[in-house]
Amino acid sequence: MAVLVDLTHSCRPGASLLQEADSHVFLLYGTASRPGPGCSLPSVGCSGSAHILDSGSMAERLYRLKRTLDELDLSSITVLTSCRGREVLVRYQEMLFTAVYSFDYRVTDEPTCSECRGSAHTDSPEPEVSAFLQQLPALKGHIRTLRSTLIPDCFGHGFSTRSGGVSYIPTLSSLNLFCSSKRRDPTAVVAENRRRLAVHAGFHPLPLRLVKVNHANDVLVLGNPEPESYDSMVTNQRGVVLAAPGADCMPILFADPVKKVIGAAHAGWRGTVMGVAPATVSAMVTHFGCRHSDIVVAVGPSVGVCCFVLDKEQAADFITLHPDCVPDPESAKPHVDIRLANRVLLEKCGILPENIHENMVADRPSVTPCTSCNPDDFFSHVRDGVNFGTQVGFLWIKETKGQDGDPGSQTIGKEGS
Repeated sequence: MAVLVDLTHSCRPGASLLQEADSHVFLLYGTASRPGPGCSLPSVGCSGSAHILDSGSMAERLYRLKRTLDELDLSSITVLTSCRGREVLVRYQEMLFTAVYSFDYRVTDEPTCSECRGSAHTDSPEPEVSAFLQQLPALKGHIRTLRSTLIPDCFGHGFSTRSGGVSYIPTLSSLNLFCSSKRRDPTAVVAENRRRLAVHAGFHPLPLRLVKVNHANDVLVLGNPEPESYDSMVTNQRGVVLAAPGADCMPILFADPVKKVIGAAHAGWRGTVMGVAPATVSAMVTHFGCRHSDIVVAVGPSVGVCCFVLDKEQAADFITLHPDCVPDPESAKPHVDIRLANRVLLEKCGILPENIHENMVADRPSVTPCTSCNPDDFFSHVRDGVNFGTQVGFLWIKETKGQDGDPGSQTIGKEGS
């Protein structure tokens, strides 16, 4: 159990709770907000330990709290504070913590001493939190991205790796680019990782639009009212970066250099079977007049057949698609080649074989290494379990004078489950 005693906004912290056994007590105050002469620090009588959070900005102090909680594998925090202290701390909590952490606010009487009567900070803590995270050192070296030589220079694109970010939890370290309520990496940290990627890749400050994964075949033509979930986006709009996440599942990038149309899709094994890749091609052809022969496709880092297995019933769909997709069909847990499955589907829908860049291509620099086999470079759900990090494939249309447009939009495909 952890107890956070807010001495920044209250000088009566509810000392009775501090006597509970096995509590880790955190005393929160800064140099400019230490209790005055009329206040006294609480006596910590529990069998746990006391941690002093008394330096740096509020963002830095609460970030130190989070790191210590993670080191201790704690997620339940009781907060002793005042009404206005709760108002402030909840705002920081939303940026620096996720739903993995449970906060129980115990509001005490308002402070009576003059030093504690200052008004609560009412502005958004976002600038302070952002400034603090920007000054943190990069972990695991510099940012490195993979780029396909098949995608022409009129587009900016890349596939991220895991180095150069600020996420410190081992399975999320360091350039985790996705925030989940089930994981310990908060929105502010992920936002800083995305900012660093954008600066490195050259699309800062363009907005990064990440598909809302549904593990199906829904395609959003950008500009339409956005559904709750979908696995692919296409557009001819400039000024926005399309991105698809991946951590074993495939981030797939689509580009038509003739019509200047792009797409980004997330293809796991379910989305592959349901045909998210050909659905993306179909949207480009139907809504923007693209020709199949002009579209190039790059498949990013993803789990290889070496490391990916499914139940026999699930693998049967891939055998139907192409026998080579399942090299050991008689096994209790057959290996499945979801990369080959997507190539087969793309070729069937009209994409030229030479316009697909993935692990079968030997004459171009690789952009499709196995995520599970390369722990230093990539996140992997198969390898790391439920608290895994996420890399992305990203793509945008570079600005050209005199060219702009809004194609309108539509969601295509069948509802996924």
